Amino acid sequence: MTDTDERLPDLDLKGIKDILPHRYPFLMIDKIVDITKTGGAVGVKMVTINEQFFQGHFPEMPVMPGVLIIEAMAQAAAAYTAYADNIDTEGKVVLFMGVDKAKFRRPVVPGDKLELHVHTETRRPPVWKYKGVAKVDGAVVAEAEFKAMLTEPK
Repeated sequence: MTDTDERLPDLDLKGIKDILPHRYPFLMIDKIVDITKTGGAVGVKMVTINEQFFQGHFPEMPVMPGVLIIEAMAQAAAAYTAYADNIDTEGKVVLFMGVDKAKFRRPVVPGDKLELHVHTETRRPPVWKYKGVAKVDGAVVAEAEFKAMLTEPK
C-alpha cells in the first residue's frame, strides 16, 4: 500500500455474499481485510474440520485441497475487485480463465487461519489478472497467478 492508496472498510461475510454468488459449501472466504483501493486485500478463511471436502481429502489426515486454496484466492480477488472498483455484480458471474505458476509449500489443515493476499496485476475489463499468496501464521503455503473475467450467465 502506498501512502496515497485509499484504505477501505473491511468486508464481512454478508458483504461478500452481496457481491459473490457463491454459497456454502463452496464459499471459501469468511471476510476480507486490509483492503486498499489499488494495493490489494487479504481474504480470510477459517479452516475447520467441518468442511465437506475433509470427509474425503483425507479422513485420516485432513488436508485442504490445493485447488480449493486457489479457488479461495480467486474468490477473494473477485470480491476485492468488485468492492474496490464499485462494480455491480448483480446477475453476473466471475469465471476462471487460467492459473499460472501455482506452487504449494505446505499443507493447510483444520484449525489454520488461511490468509489470502491478493492484488491486481492488470485490469482490462472484463478481464483481470491477479497474483495471490496464501499464508498461515505468516508462512507462505501456496501462491499462484490467475486470470478471471466478469460475464453474464448463459
